[in-house]
Amino acid sequence: MSVIINLLLFIIILGVIVFVHEFGHFIWAKITGVYVYEFAIGMGPKIWGFRKGETEYNLRAIPIGGFCQLAGEDLDDDELQKVPKDRRLQSKKPWQRFLIMVFGPMNNFILAVLLLFFISLVWGGTTLSPVITNIEKDSAAEKVGIQEGDMVVEINHHKIKTSDDISLYLAVSDPKKTNTITVIKEDNSKKTYKIKAKKIKEDGKETYRYGIGIRQKKTKGFGAAIIYTYKKTVSIFKQMFVTVGYLFTGKIHLNQLSGPVGIYSIVGQQRSGGIANLLYLMAFLSINVGFINLLPIPAFDGGHILFIIIELIKGSPVNPELENKIHTFFLILLMLLMVVITINDILRLF
Repeated sequence: MSVIINLLLFIIILGVIVFVHEFGHFIWAKITGVYVYEFAIGMGPKIWGFRKGETEYNLRAIPIGGFCQLAGEDLDDDELQKVPKDRRLQSKKPWQRFLIMVFGPMNNFILAVLLLFFISLVWGGTTLSPVITNIEKDSAAEKVGIQEGDMVVEINHHKIKTSDDISLYLAVSDPKKTNTITVIKEDNSKKTYKIKAKKIKEDGKETYRYGIGIRQKKTKGFGAAIIYTYKKTVSIFKQMFVTVGYLFTGKIHLNQLSGPVGIYSIVGQQRSGGIANLLYLMAFLSINVGFINLLPIPAFDGGHILFIIIELIKGSPVNPELENKIHTFFLILLMLLMVVITINDILRLF
């Protein structure tokens, strides 16, 4: 029963995120007069749907992803369906195409902000203060002299603004090497510690621990909810910037990334924490989806925006057939990457 509930929650969370994303493309395509063939949630075979006007609205069997198929993405289909040229994506002005592409990710960001605000308003937010509230006994932190009440201001020369920053920069640091943590003591003096994580065995697996704990103070009220939402949104964006940057520089490896199977596992963990945890996971994933889609890589929304920018620079559109071929090639690479990530997720379960 637990597996079924987790699966349903997984489908709902991803379904909402995908729906909001694709609706951003859909609504601006309609507003700007682009012909929309299909609006679909899920991938694979169609299990339910209906047609209204020119557009098919479908629910598909595989509950991962979705799409909004626009005229201009497949030139052969456009000719076959005899779609007027002025209703194809390429015929629209650059600013119109930009709005169509950017509002998928923007809708994800809007969803995340609304969810974070709702969580904070109903269940309360946290201060996100980077002050250490607990040091584990015999831990690496205790041995070097880090104390409760120390406010972390820098880790490996990275500025620390929130407790999330501490988790982020300790997570991306090499635990086998000596790292630096700079703190402001309770007497306002500044001190830098050199620390190497302690290797321990947990559930039969080797892991590394610094022994630093941070318990956040709860915040309540409308004003506090706005502050929390702002800080948390900025914090999640920062995590994405750092993670993607480290991925491209090789400091984070592909086997450390998670796909649908990994997300399913996380849903099970967050479910035990209640509705607020599940809503936070949805907000976090929504920002992730929006951020990744804005990367200037063909097949992503950011790739389409990149071609719009190239068009503005060169003063003429990129050949539609060439652009579509490039997007298709990168889409195939993306699908292969998802296969690799999914295999890694499955292996981590055993």
